[in-house]
Amino acid sequence: MQYTLKLFIAYLWKYKLWSAVGLYLLFSVLLNLTCHIDIGIPCLWTTLFHVHCPGCGLTRAFTRLLVLDVVGAYHYNPLIFIVLPGGLLYILSDFLRFYKANHTK
Repeated sequence: MQYTLKLFIAYLWKYKLWSAVGLYLLFSVLLNLTCHIDIGIPCLWTTLFHVHCPGCGLTRAFTRLLVLDVVGAYHYNPLIFIVLPGGLLYILSDFLRFYKANHTK
């Protein structure tokens, strides 16, 4: 268990930028849920062109899923039901590849 935790930290360190962005997004979602403070990253596409992109609403949909509001999540962006499982599957498979490559017996 302790070895796996060390390997997980090594994995996060290998992908420093992605880990920092992911942890920031998770922190901002949890802060929004608990204190109603929105420090999320604004959509660059909407900011520049004033048109919503297909990803707009994914963070709010994820927030709704955390409180088990499936209908609200679907309302914000139905793609959450494809993006979230796909992203989790990708991260899990990438970590397993990293684990196998760095696992020493």
